[in-house]
Amino acid sequence: MIRNIVKIDSEKCTGCGACAEACAEGAIRMIDGKAVLVSDAYCDGLGACLPACPADAISIEKREAVPFEEPPSAKKPETIPMASSIPMAGCSGSGPRRIQHTPSAQTGDVSGQLSQWPVQLRLVPVSAPYLENCDLLLASDCSAFACGNFHERFIKGKIVLIGCPKLDPAESWKKLSDIVAQHSIRSITVTRMEVPCCSGLANAAVSAVEKSGKNIPVKVFTVYPDGNVREN
Repeated sequence: MIRNIVKIDSEKCTGCGACAEACAEGAIRMIDGKAVLVSDAYCDGLGACLPACPADAISIEKREAVPFEEPPSAKKPETIPMASSIPMAGCSGSGPRRIQHTPSAQTGDVSGQLSQWPVQLRLVPVSAPYLENCDLLLASDCSAFACGNFHERFIKGKIVLIGCPKLDPAESWKKLSDIVAQHSIRSITVTRMEVPCCSGLANAAVSAVEKSGKNIPVKVFTVYPDGNVREN
């Protein structure tokens, strides 16, 4: 069958091993100091390894390959049925907007530090006006849940983009490069989880800056499930 599958340029490969760590299915392994796609069957073609590669040695191609086969070590998630009675709303990505916070009438507290919507990288338009002259926070989907003071420590004063190197398609990381290239970004802060595949988030930020040719400072923080945070 014809489907998407990973292609590795061995001449560009530096042998860092980041792509093999990012591939949860085990389709990529290091052989003689180079990354090699050892199993077409275990390659899902979603490209979680792309943002992990600092040498831009990985791409996605359409070619003849055996059907994707879930590796035995991967746990298949349960399917949750969609209730037909729940109305479906329009996509929030069609209307980028700024958020103005007002104190709660009951407690006087501000609800949060988020200043724009949407936040998912896949939904944020490249042309969104709030991306101009901003300090950018590129956060993994899980990091805010592990860090108790995430809003105050990381979101405050920044424009937020969240994504997952494992689950988001390659187009998302191309969009990140376009955002950095087309806007005056003052700084980029990355919050990633400690898991190996999350290293792709930092690599994507660094790669986007390098491709833009701009001098944009990038700070990377690793968040641990117990709430501890370490600056890389």
